Amino acid sequence: MSQTSQTGPAGQTSPAGQTGPAHVDERTARKVAEEARESEWRLPSFGKQLFLGDFRLDLVHPHPRPDAEARRKGEDFLAKLTEFCATQIDPALIERESRIPDEVVEGLRGLGALGMKIPEKYGGLGLSQFYYGRALMIVGSVSPALGALLSAHQSIGVPQPIKLFGTPEQQDEWLPRCARQISAFLLTEPDVGSDPARLRATAVPDGDDYVLNGVKLWTTNGVIADLVVVMARVPKGDGHRGGISAFVVDMSTPGITVEKRNAFMGLRGIENGVTRFHDVRVPKANLIGREGAGLKIALTTLNTGRLSLPAICAAAGKWATKIAREWSRERVQWGRPVGEHEAVSRKVAFIAATAYAMEAMLDLSGQLADDERNDIRIEAALAKLWSSEMASRVADELIQLRGGRGYETAESLAARGERGVPAEQLFRDLRINRIFEGSTEIMHLLIAREAVDAHLSVAGDIIDPDASAGAKARAAAKAGGFYARWLPTLVTGPGQRPGSYAEFGPLARHLRYVERASRKLARSIFYAAGRWQGGLERRQGFLGRMVDIGAELFAMSAVCVRARADSSAAGPLGSSGPDGEGPATAPGASALLLADAFCRQARVRIEELFEGLWRNTDAMDVKLARAVLKGDFAWVEEGVLDPSIPGPWIASSEPGPSQKEDVHRVIG
Repeated sequence: MSQTSQTGPAGQTSPAGQTGPAHVDERTARKVAEEARESEWRLPSFGKQLFLGDFRLDLVHPHPRPDAEARRKGEDFLAKLTEFCATQIDPALIERESRIPDEVVEGLRGLGALGMKIPEKYGGLGLSQFYYGRALMIVGSVSPALGALLSAHQSIGVPQPIKLFGTPEQQDEWLPRCARQISAFLLTEPDVGSDPARLRATAVPDGDDYVLNGVKLWTTNGVIADLVVVMARVPKGDGHRGGISAFVVDMSTPGITVEKRNAFMGLRGIENGVTRFHDVRVPKANLIGREGAGLKIALTTLNTGRLSLPAICAAAGKWATKIAREWSRERVQWGRPVGEHEAVSRKVAFIAATAYAMEAMLDLSGQLADDERNDIRIEAALAKLWSSEMASRVADELIQLRGGRGYETAESLAARGERGVPAEQLFRDLRINRIFEGSTEIMHLLIAREAVDAHLSVAGDIIDPDASAGAKARAAAKAGGFYARWLPTLVTGPGQRPGSYAEFGPLARHLRYVERASRKLARSIFYAAGRWQGGLERRQGFLGRMVDIGAELFAMSAVCVRARADSSAAGPLGSSGPDGEGPATAPGASALLLADAFCRQARVRIEELFEGLWRNTDAMDVKLARAVLKGDFAWVEEGVLDPSIPGPWIASSEPGPSQKEDVHRVIG
């Protein structure tokens, strides 16, 4: 059964049965988002300092490593998981039937895969974030849909917020269940995506319970979940502080209906649906944290939860490198392997170097999370943003490299006697990662907000339109003192001294570049803040390029630190080989060559981004888009048919409620 939701007056019930604010102004929306973010920096942050022109290599080098116990538990589980995935999972079956077999889920449950990050005292495996990421790489390489099931449960589902914010009683009650049962996270609604101020689901206090009403969309695992975290708005008043709050809900509770299992271009086996709550009674003991803390809980959970997506991307990069190597060596054109032709070799080099970088970012971020000595909110966000974008490029290049066989499905290839390489499926499966858990556009804004936090903190009342003249004057004096101390640090640094970072050998020059580029980026941010002041937040083109530069610099740093570790006497960080003591193939000095290639590629991209900060078509694009929205260029659309509008051969071709005005199948 499908459902339709339409916006009605604020506070009224829509046809879909939702309540709450249907519209809020931009300022209110921004205030809600600002109140939800973690405003304090209690721990150092490599990513934060990078945007301030302070290249703190000491925060990530020497590369942190798992301790002996974490390694023992992790490697033991990875060996079992690899065996299970290699022998018990048929990825072609999942793709063909758009469903993960029950026996696969049961097998993973038996291995303890549903409780990888849950402490052992609650029945979980107690794996570190580093090995959790490694496990997702293995599962994701076999079936990204299965990787999505496990990560939606453990990265953002019930276990993580309960671990972080739950009371001891809640942890005792829910974590043992989460080690055996599947959970989900429910925030998005039909009319609400990245604008939580408009959240319409409500949880109204009633005695010892809250009464939950609303509709949630795109609930990954929601179709099969036993437990879910639901974000709903508690009304303010009568002793309640109100606000968006987080609740654990047992899906067996009366009043819950899973109305539809959604279908997508990729992740064919994903259990994603539409979930309705109608007068669902949730005990007050199921409230996580306090009322009004729901969004902060969600964002904090995502600080490490986002690292599940880079794991899937890193797995895709590794597999793409293997296929690119094999095909480019075996396929012969014009008398020699295609990989020896420059046009193809450039693609192979890009795929291999990017795969190494995605793994480096994942492992470094995961180990930083395990060490708990750094605030990794920016690093995790950068890893998610950069990996999801670059993995899509890797998949696209792999398809191009394989030509027609890249576009043909694996099933079709196998049916005519060729190896069934699912390159086109890889492209489809990866596409969602640029949308999952914060789209690229939202990630740009989220990271940019953190990156310019120091500037906004000192600007304060200067850019506040409601501040008095006196407040603005005091803020200006404060800002003057800050910049008087900070700006001189951006003039010179280790990146301008030839001998700096000598222990990195041939990679030292790349780290010197990162240090110089970090200061250049900080100067650019300062100039933009002074030029646009409060209007900087609307310069989304500038902010996006600024963040992309930071992401590339973080990737270069992670790669250099990783290559140094991989080629050191202590041995590489890679997955275990047959003896369980190290990788099957030690990279050694070859890691330095691969890292050097990646850094050269990244530097080209960075220089283009720096150029684009000030030379671009952003203003023209905004002007043109507004004219398009007004209908000034509707004539461009003429001469084609609109396949989304039913034709005369469909009996129920009468336009629906949302199509009543100006609906024409023939355009023009």
